[in-house]
Amino acid sequence: MTLIIVFLLVLGYLTIATGHLTNVNKAAIAIFIATAGWVVYICYGTDFVMSEHPDEYARFLGGTEPSSDAVKYFIYNNVFLKYVGEAASIILFLLSTMTIVEILNNNGCFDFISEWIRTRNSKRLLWTITIATFIISANLDNLTTTTMMLVIMHKIVQSRRQRMLIGCAIVLAANCGGCFTVIGDPVGVILWEEGAITPTHFSSYMALPALLAWVIPTMLINRSLPSRLDTEWAMAPYRGDDTNLNRWQRLVMLFLGIGGLWFIPTFHSITKLSPFLGALCVLAVLWVVNELFNRKLMNADQMIHRQIPRVLQYGSLQQILFVLGIMLGMGVVIETGVFNDVAGWFGYQYSDIWLVAVVSGLLSSAVDTFTIAMTDISLYPIGADHFATNGAYWKLIPYCTAVGGCLTTVGSISGIAMMKMEHMHLGWYLRNMSWKVLIGALVGLGVLYLELTYMG
Repeated sequence: MTLIIVFLLVLGYLTIATGHLTNVNKAAIAIFIATAGWVVYICYGTDFVMSEHPDEYARFLGGTEPSSDAVKYFIYNNVFLKYVGEAASIILFLLSTMTIVEILNNNGCFDFISEWIRTRNSKRLLWTITIATFIISANLDNLTTTTMMLVIMHKIVQSRRQRMLIGCAIVLAANCGGCFTVIGDPVGVILWEEGAITPTHFSSYMALPALLAWVIPTMLINRSLPSRLDTEWAMAPYRGDDTNLNRWQRLVMLFLGIGGLWFIPTFHSITKLSPFLGALCVLAVLWVVNELFNRKLMNADQMIHRQIPRVLQYGSLQQILFVLGIMLGMGVVIETGVFNDVAGWFGYQYSDIWLVAVVSGLLSSAVDTFTIAMTDISLYPIGADHFATNGAYWKLIPYCTAVGGCLTTVGSISGIAMMKMEHMHLGWYLRNMSWKVLIGALVGLGVLYLELTYMG
């Protein structure tokens, strides 16, 4: 039965990797893997429980006779719900940050970005929009940030080829920006919640490699753009019946939302409660401020929420379901004990974890960033040496999977969103972008190696 569960996982990975060819949604595949895996597990639950949890099961029985129902209740209460709780905490964090983005977007708090990049100069526009993407993605969800920036850029730049080049730089900036903080990417949130990393230490090591992995390819992309871009500037969005906030009120809400997210690591450090609770607190405060600022429109029943892009709504829901499916799928494979055998096969030495990280980066470009990262996290428990809290392994995996996912457009949901929005072909990306991303990834990896070797 372990082989069947592993086969389901591998088959799911292959289907995810070929999703751009089959047009099968990644979230649907992940949910199916999780459901099928747990059904197989519980059907043969006695064998798995006696192998992995014999003492806990004996205490659960309390001297009563074992039965089919008893083992199923044990699996549900003592095994399955643990992974549901872990997945739910990540889902609630993502849901909170995505809702924060929607509130800020509905109130025009990101309109400042369009004002900052109001230029025909390709260098200024490229660097302004990617710097904004890098900074925002370090605090918000990668997919949300990417989609928002792509929508802004799509309305400004008229040439499709120029949009594709700038769009690639946006996706790269979002993925690199998200990987160097604990709240910028689901992988970082998971590692943080499990105690594998601490926020300040993690960011101090990851900032420079992530910065280089973004800056170097962006410099090369800039050389492919003409000095003057084909741009068109639309009129400012109508603000009469969706929000009545002036500039300072929008700035207050923007700083409240972003600043609140910065406070989450401090909240977690003080209370030891899950980070999603801090994110919900920020959301609650921002929600109240939103209603206070817009009370006149709300009291007059005139509040019409400005439509957030449909691709963002769909993409956000897809990512939430995808994360849920992958985390539950990883949970059932962990419970079979097979990851212990795989970890032993790879080894526990410094050279072994680098092999795992590099291979994971390459696999991320074909399968999916989050899927491969979760597999790597499941391989080794938090322990001594390179796997202790803030150990080398917990820095290598987020970097290699995040940057490796940018080697192709199918390695992340953000890249797939860009493909659909700009009708980009994978072959074009491989010819024009992959080698640029690879150069930046290797330079950043070299810097990370020096940091881990001489500072770790």
